[in-house]
Formats: sequence, structure tokens, C-alpha cells
Amino acid sequence: MKARKILLVFLILYGGYVSAQEVRDSVKIYFRQGYSVLEPSRRNNKEALDRIADSLRTSYADSVYQLKRIQVVGGASPEGSIPLNRRLSVKRANVLFNYLSRYGELPDSLKTNVFLGRDWNGLIRLVSDDPELPYRKETLHLLHELAEDAANDDLSKGDHLRRIQQLRGGVPYWYMYKKHFPELRASRLYLWYEKVWNPIAPMPMPSIELPVPEPEPAGPLPLVPYMPPQPRNLYLAVKTNMLYDALLVPNIGVELYLGKDWSVGANWMYAWWKTDRRHWYWRTYGGDIAIRKWFGKAAKEKPLTGHHVELYGQIFTYDFETGGKGYMGGKPGGTLWDKMNYSTGVEYGYSLPVAYRLNIDFTIAVGYWGGTYYEYTPVDNCYVWQATKERHWFGPTKAEISLVWLIGRGNFNKGKGGGR
Repeated sequence: MKARKILLVFLILYGGYVSAQEVRDSVKIYFRQGYSVLEPSRRNNKEALDRIADSLRTSYADSVYQLKRIQVVGGASPEGSIPLNRRLSVKRANVLFNYLSRYGELPDSLKTNVFLGRDWNGLIRLVSDDPELPYRKETLHLLHELAEDAANDDLSKGDHLRRIQQLRGGVPYWYMYKKHFPELRASRLYLWYEKVWNPIAPMPMPSIELPVPEPEPAGPLPLVPYMPPQPRNLYLAVKTNMLYDALLVPNIGVELYLGKDWSVGANWMYAWWKTDRRHWYWRTYGGDIAIRKWFGKAAKEKPLTGHHVELYGQIFTYDFETGGKGYMGGKPGGTLWDKMNYSTGVEYGYSLPVAYRLNIDFTIAVGYWGGTYYEYTPVDNCYVWQATKERHWFGPTKAEISLVWLIGRGNFNKGKGGGR
């Protein structure tokens, strides 16, 4: 009798014995910048959501797998506002929880949401795997320094974002902004299951392949302080051609950097001088527009600096007479459009930094100059026309030694004085 009781207790204990094993599944879900709308068509979202849905359906249909915890981990790329991205992270987590709840009940006790802040370590991993990043070695060195400073809440060396934006004139920053920052704006979805095995009443288990989770960064995640978003750098130049100034032809030009080593510019000149001494005239006005391509080492380090080539078009009129025969470009009277001469061609030049916000730009142009011009001779108070001619000139058409004033945030020459 005693032996039977011992055997019964043993069977009860053996039959009630449960061995538990925890497994985890995870996927990465991408969102549009600044939005919490779930888009299955975005990148590989549909495939990831379908796999998680299949995993949930299996766990609810089979008691062998029990869902124990579900977590959404969201981070931010370096340029984002921490409070804004924190709110956005919560909205995205709720969207994912609502989406998954259609496959079974998800009690609030199972759901957690974690916000990482600015993911400097994630950016370091992406840059380490990208050999095409401009100035990669310098960028990695600075990113490691920024990650350490952010972890220590150290702002003694200045704003973290501004430091990476100013590296090499912002060239590495904009490369990472377009290629790597979208990768940091995703949310990672984790599901933990408990696998239960009962040796007395074994149940058939469906085959399920769970991916090997990605390795997590060693050590605690850095706590990054809030830094307000910084405006994009602006590269603008205002200039004057000192050769024209020396010839008493006031002029001014503006140039705007478009990005990817391209800029667009426009120039205007106006001189309308006259004296009563022998009908002395020195008159010209007109302007040009141009699109410019920058190249070379200096251009990569700092926009609007170094070698450049450009394609330009120009319209202008003139009236020159210094006591003898006079020359007038275009028909007398009317507007510039009625009497203009014109030229078009290509330019080559080099913009040399000379001060903190000053360059000197040396440029020479060759091309075609065409239009009608008139020769006349002043007699008493009258102007006697001598000839009407058409100009067709191929060769040098323009020369510049321009003083360039650099305007805009981040648009300055390092090592040339001014602020540090």
C-alpha cells in the first residue's frame, strides 16, 4: 500500500513536470520620416509583418508556444528632435500593437515600448560597413567621439550635431543623411515565446523557424541629451568683378550652392557715365546667368571653393566714345531687349580662400559674341552714323578677378581667421 502511494505521487509529479524554454522573434519595420502610418509596401515591411503574423497565429493555435512578452524598440537619427521622436516612437508602437492584435488578444501586461534616443552606435555600425562614405576614417573617428560624449552627457566641445555637420564642409553629413539616416528611423519589433514541453502528454508541434536575433550592442545604451534640430547649412556668395570696377563699370553678382558640387549664379553691370568734354561717353549695362560645376580636393572640402567650370549666357549693350569715333552696341533707343548684343560660352576658374568669409575668384571665358553694332562720329552736337555692322566673334569673351563674400551658416574658410 505504501509503495502504491509513493508511485502515485511520483506519477503526479512526473506528469505535472514542465520544462520551459524561451525563444525570441524579431523584425524591423520602417516608417516614413515624421509619420506613424504603417505602410506594408515600404521596403520589406510586408514580408516582416507576414512572418510575425504567422508566428502569432501559430502560438495562439498551439498551446506548446505561449506569448510571454512583446516589445517595440524605436530610435532616432541624429538630426531629429528627441521629444518629437519620443512621441512618434510611442505612436508607432501603438500602431504595431493594434495591427498585431487582430491575430489574438494582446493584454497590456505583455506590451512594452522602449525609446533609444539618437542612435549614434547604430550610425557607427552603418558607416563601418560603407567603404564609399567620403572621408570615412575622419567621420568614424568623430562619430566614436560623439557617441562617448553623448553617453557622458558632455557638451564641452560644442553641439554634437553641429560638429558632424561642419566636418569637411558637411559632405559626409549629407551623404549619411540620404543613405544611412533612413535606416535609423525604423522600429524593431520583438516577441518572446515560452516553449512548454510535457513528456506525459506530448503534443505534435508544427515546425517553426525562428530567425537568429541580431546581436545587440554591448553595454547599456547611451542616454543622449536633447539637442534642438539645426537648420541646414546655406552656401551663398555675393561678388564683384574687380576688373570691371577698375574700368569704372560697377557690377554685382550672386551665387547659390545647390548641392552635389553644383551652383547657379547671376551677374549685373551698369555704367552710364558722360561728360561734356568732347562728348565723352562710357556706357554699358547687362547681365548673365550661369550654372557651375565644382571639382577637385578643395571643392570637396568646402563648397564654392576650388576649381570650377561653367556654362553661361549674357546679354548687354554699350556706347563708348572718347572724343573720336564712337561704337554703340544694338539699336539706339528702346529697351535692352531691342538693342542687345549677346554672348555664350564656357568658363574655367579657381576660387581661392583669402579670409574667413572672403575668396578671390579667377575666371576666363571663351565662346561666341554676336549682335549688331553702329559706328558714329560726333560733329558739333550731332552724331553722324558711319556704318552698321554685325559682330561674329569667337574667342575670349570674359575675364574676372572677383572679390567673393561668403554668406550663410557654415559658409566660412577654416584657418583664415574669424570665429573658431
